[in-house]
Amino acid sequence: MGDEPTKKRVRGLRGLGEWCARRFVVVILAWLAALGVLHGLQNTVGGTYSDDFELPGTQSKTGQDLLGVNAPALGGFAGQVVMSDPNGPLSAVQGQINQAVAALGKLDHVVSAQSPLPASAGQPAPALSADGKIGYITVRFNQNPTSFDQSYIGEVDTAVAPVRAAGVQVEYGGALGELARPKATDLKSEAIGFAVAIVVLLIGFGSVLAAGLPLVTALISVIVGLSCLALLARAFTFGTVSPTLATMIGLGVGIDYALFLTTRHRQQLMDGVDPVRAAGRANTTSGRAVLVSGCTVIVALAGLYVSRVLFIGKLGAAAAVTVATAVVGALTLVPALLGLVGRRIDRLHVRKPIAEETAGESGALYRYAQSVARRPWWFLAAGVIVIGVLAIPLFSLRLGHIDDGADPTSFTDRRAYDLITTGFGPGANGPLTVVVDQANVPQDNRAALATNLQKALTGVPGAASISPPQATGSNGVLLTSTAVSTARPQDKQTQQLFDHLRKDVLPQAVAGTGATTYVTGSTAAQLDFVELMARRLPVIIAVVVGLAFLIILAVFRGLLVAVKAAVLNLLSISASYGVLVAVFQWGWGGPGLGVAGTVPIESYAPMIMFAIVFGLSMDYEVFLLSRVHEFWLTTGQGHESVAHGLRITARVITCAALIMVSVFSAFILSHDIVVKMLGLGLAVSVLIDATVVRLLLVPAVMVLFDHRAWWTPRWLDRLLPHIDAEGAAQAD
Repeated sequence: MGDEPTKKRVRGLRGLGEWCARRFVVVILAWLAALGVLHGLQNTVGGTYSDDFELPGTQSKTGQDLLGVNAPALGGFAGQVVMSDPNGPLSAVQGQINQAVAALGKLDHVVSAQSPLPASAGQPAPALSADGKIGYITVRFNQNPTSFDQSYIGEVDTAVAPVRAAGVQVEYGGALGELARPKATDLKSEAIGFAVAIVVLLIGFGSVLAAGLPLVTALISVIVGLSCLALLARAFTFGTVSPTLATMIGLGVGIDYALFLTTRHRQQLMDGVDPVRAAGRANTTSGRAVLVSGCTVIVALAGLYVSRVLFIGKLGAAAAVTVATAVVGALTLVPALLGLVGRRIDRLHVRKPIAEETAGESGALYRYAQSVARRPWWFLAAGVIVIGVLAIPLFSLRLGHIDDGADPTSFTDRRAYDLITTGFGPGANGPLTVVVDQANVPQDNRAALATNLQKALTGVPGAASISPPQATGSNGVLLTSTAVSTARPQDKQTQQLFDHLRKDVLPQAVAGTGATTYVTGSTAAQLDFVELMARRLPVIIAVVVGLAFLIILAVFRGLLVAVKAAVLNLLSISASYGVLVAVFQWGWGGPGLGVAGTVPIESYAPMIMFAIVFGLSMDYEVFLLSRVHEFWLTTGQGHESVAHGLRITARVITCAALIMVSVFSAFILSHDIVVKMLGLGLAVSVLIDATVVRLLLVPAVMVLFDHRAWWTPRWLDRLLPHIDAEGAAQAD
């Protein structure tokens, strides 16, 4: 009785596959109609993407809110219009600059626009360089400019046109510079990934149609998923990297899932099964594995909500959308296309087509598996050593926020960054705003507080300059000051200055007065975000590992198998983190990837990578272990089961991994450094997982475990749901 629901679901998958294969015209037309309608809706009513996120409860957010209430001209979101005239001081074009400032102040969402030029001689001009040739207009917005339509930059261009007409170089920095960045489509990356996937499939399977079918299915599924994501973006705020991340994951799993189904279908055809029935059997067996794997990936991505940061959780949700459409495409569109081509799937070929079970006990993979069985400790040691060496840089990991100085010089925000560095020093690209709330300080004591505060802010280590505290707002309830680091915003020294100010200098300066202190601004918010991610990354890891452990335990009912899956995946992700540190943080090859200098690891990248890699590794885990488990249930032979599983699945897993690696690696060509980081990290993770983990560690550990791998205490077995990953027992 306990297995009846599973049998019904499996029969449902078989019936779905056969129905789609038999009525392939209806299914294909339905997918094409959905593709056209959703894509049309995306172009007409689809939303936009922006990195507009908040961190409630952080001191930077509280400080920003205080400024917004008491001094709106100093609050909000800042952007810079940076000007440079190497031929003379900017005061020579004061009229044009004043005209631009007035025009900027009239734009929608602008709270204030402040000229760098002093109103009269002798007044301070902190936004003007010592030689007077470089300056910047600070524009403050009531909303994050990254959420504005791209046409807004055209309005800004019109406002600053008089300055440009005077021969002055004008660039945009801060949030305004991010809006002005060219919108990357990553079409080149996608095309390269597809091209490599075609080559891999042709070499691996020989058949032109068998190679093209997974690609077509994945492409259609991803486009449908991206259109759905764009419609969701109208109601919810998704980060700018969301569509790229969704494309990367959707293409990878979409090709893999279609490949697993097509491979099983072709084997059925070679065994003489009718094409419609073969499609149903493929859905029953490999389709079941696809469903389990897809759900695992989605669950892992949903685990990102444990961070309690909506920005991070929504990145996972965005990726989950294309994973879901990839699963639906694999279970419906793949059988339909298989029904369309029928027995002609191998008619066009570049070499003699082969399927998954053609290699017998004399094959190289079988002999390799026997070698592992004879010397499991040697293979286990080799795998651990490789991963250990790759993971060494992980101990130097430093999370941070990559600043504009790492962008290509073709970006206006990078040129603005360089101009500010030249005129004011690197720290001026990320000033920290000190806010002191005097609401609970008696009026008579406020002058003494300001004096003590100024003394405390004098000579602070790591600060290039800190302006004297000034009473701000109509009621003077706030004291504000601007601190500029000696280092660039992404450097460790800026983080240390930020921590020293908010934890030591400011609390000590106001101790016993009743005042409260905050360090705010965009740089402070980013540093708060980095600290938050560092604290919550272990929680994400624990939750995702726990979920993966439970899923493997429920599917294969082996306690040691589930422990093995969790531990080995931790090892593989550690190695990929190590590679990221070496390339980006240490600079080993970073310039070759288009990264200017060394950069920290973007704070949310490890979290996103971990959830995705842990989910994706379940594809290979389920596909390999299901075959090992199936043979073990039939024969009870532990070592032979491992050899059988490797012989049956190694070629398909290798091809699938090469495709995934090529798709992810192609995104290294993106101009966005975070996308480069994710692309390289995911590619390395999949490569390590499919080679070192699947070919060395998993077979060695499974041989050492032998029959004990499938042991589960009786009390636990009764509690676990019964999930048949491959549905082989009901394949009919």
